[in-house]
Amino acid sequence: MVLFGTIVNGLAIVVGALIGVRLKHFSPSMQETVMKGIGLAVLVLGFSMALEGTNMLYVIISLAIGSVIGERISIEGKLNELGGYMERKWKRNENDRLSEGFVAATLLYVVGAMAIIGALDSGFRQDHSVLLTKSMLDGFSAIIFSATLGIGVLFSAIPVVLYQGSIALAATLIIQWIPEELLQLFIAELTAVGGVMIIGIATNLLGITSIRVANMLPAIPVIIFLVLLQSSFF
Repeated sequence: MVLFGTIVNGLAIVVGALIGVRLKHFSPSMQETVMKGIGLAVLVLGFSMALEGTNMLYVIISLAIGSVIGERISIEGKLNELGGYMERKWKRNENDRLSEGFVAATLLYVVGAMAIIGALDSGFRQDHSVLLTKSMLDGFSAIIFSATLGIGVLFSAIPVVLYQGSIALAATLIIQWIPEELLQLFIAELTAVGGVMIIGIATNLLGITSIRVANMLPAIPVIIFLVLLQSSFF
């Protein structure tokens, strides 16, 4: 089921928000330990994905070119600007905690490389491991957010399901037009590039680095181009 990971992700947010509304105390040390534990799991997932590639040179080239493009157009900066705009637009007043919770949680869950990579993985390979891992992260953070910002966090599950579900369904349509041999190569290299970005997310979660992973997202179309180029001329 192509939407399995997306549905689980949405349910994790709903359950986490319901728990958080009732749970008023969550110590900072507990938050840190749980997030670091999940970060380690994300790191292992990233390495397992990165090793699925068959041509590491393509992965390096795509990440290098993609990072240059991402930095030039400042994807992460524009996403942050979008977040600020949404917060200003939807927050009616300083005491409007419902809209604040909805906006803050939506930006956390939707704006990021993990949502895109996970949805593509679900669509291309029917592999939901990235989105299931993301579900753990989102579910736990929903507890923290809703304990502070209220029930508005729960409603962020709706845009998450719509956004990730649309990407996953689009990916299933794309693969119908790709020959089987090319599809396997395409999936392997795309998984490897996504895995490297997942490693970046993990090291950020662990506090080791502060990588602008969103600025690496153009590496995805670059690796697609390189694979198509190889299939056409080699």
